Amino acid sequence: MADTPRLAAVRLVTDGACSGTSRPGGWARLLSSGPHTRGLWGGEPQTTNNRMELTALLEGLRALKRPCQVHVVSDSRYLIDAFEQGWLVGLPCLN
Repeated sequence: MADTPRLAAVRLVTDGACSGTSRPGGWARLLSSGPHTRGLWGGEPQTTNNRMELTALLEGLRALKRPCQVHVVSDSRYLIDAFEQGWLVGLPCLN
């Protein structure tokens, strides 16, 4: 049996915020792997808090250049429930 290459461990910290429904909002993500750290942030003039939380996660995943073992850190109950309650199981983009 051939050795399976070990995936790089990456920590993805995300956050999103909005000042009400359909109001200005922003998102941020921080990727860390070993001694390397990269941040990115952005915003929308008319959005929701959940959209900004999801955008932070998606922008973090889009920034990965190869398969990795990703540890996601979020204060969003919406994002945490999506993973812990299996809402993402069966999505074509994750299979």
